[in-house]
Amino acid sequence: MKSLNTLFILALLMALAITLSATSSENEEPNFLRGTSRFLSQKKGRVALACDKYPNICHIKGSAGPNCCNNKCVNFFTDSFNCGRCGKKCSFGKMCCDGKCVNPRTNEKHCGKCGNKCNAKGSCVYGICSYA
Repeated sequence: MKSLNTLFILALLMALAITLSATSSENEEPNFLRGTSRFLSQKKGRVALACDKYPNICHIKGSAGPNCCNNKCVNFFTDSFNCGRCGKKCSFGKMCCDGKCVNPRTNEKHCGKCGNKCNAKGSCVYGICSYA
């Protein structure tokens, strides 16, 4: 019985050590976020932070982007629903590269993906730089 109690206490101490070692010592959140919930959900009793009131929330590591649009953090350079500005949607088949809607199947500066430039001699055909 005594060895069972010792084993139980040892297991509790190991669980506590693992929990303490898993917590990060880095505090990357800004001062205005201290004391609020980490999960920013809108459950009762929790504070929901909105980027229209707190625009710096979009600059936190892990945010979807540095810009605030319709109370959501977005990136105006890559978001196809907010390309270049809030609410500007790229049409079907186009993607947002550097804040502009482009067709990756034909655009020579963004052939197949953003930033993929074709040679001066080649052209972009179906998203592939041709060298003919």
